[in-house]
Amino acid sequence: MDELIDIVTKDGFPTGQSVLKSEIHKKGYFHNTAHVWFYTTQGEILLQQRAASKVICPLLWDVSVAGHIDAGETITSGAVREIQEEIGLTIAESDLEKIGVFDCFQSYPNGIIDNEFHHTFIALLTVPLSKLTPQKDEVEDLKLVSISAFKSLLDNSNTNGHFVASNYNYYQAVLQSIAKKL
Repeated sequence: MDELIDIVTKDGFPTGQSVLKSEIHKKGYFHNTAHVWFYTTQGEILLQQRAASKVICPLLWDVSVAGHIDAGETITSGAVREIQEEIGLTIAESDLEKIGVFDCFQSYPNGIIDNEFHHTFIALLTVPLSKLTPQKDEVEDLKLVSISAFKSLLDNSNTNGHFVASNYNYYQAVLQSIAKKL
């Protein structure tokens, strides 16, 4: 789906302009995304395996839920919408705890230019994994991993093909925020 996305400045401020998602990535316009990392009281983190059909990093494991903020949508309402779409879970905006905004400025060999601000949240997962419904065109699989397993996978991300290796520092920041909650 080629939805309308609001363009922001290189400092993250609204420009008042919106373009199609395909144009955002073709021209490299700065824009907002929402990332939501779910964790359990047992110290596990929900990971999403990107669908095989994804044009960027297919089949790699990543954030629990992520997506673009539609034109005119607030960051938190976009996060809640993406959670419902990608894993079939309904939560309230008040269940989200914002841990920061992370710049992600990357270009890919296929011509996609990502100039994104990842508005990143953590949230407690209160349902079993079996109650989640992955969106077929976005999510290949879901799994829960312990914090120690997450650290091990992350420490070896340059060679194990598990995570997007270039996101190492971002993953570390998320891990620290979740560890503080436990």
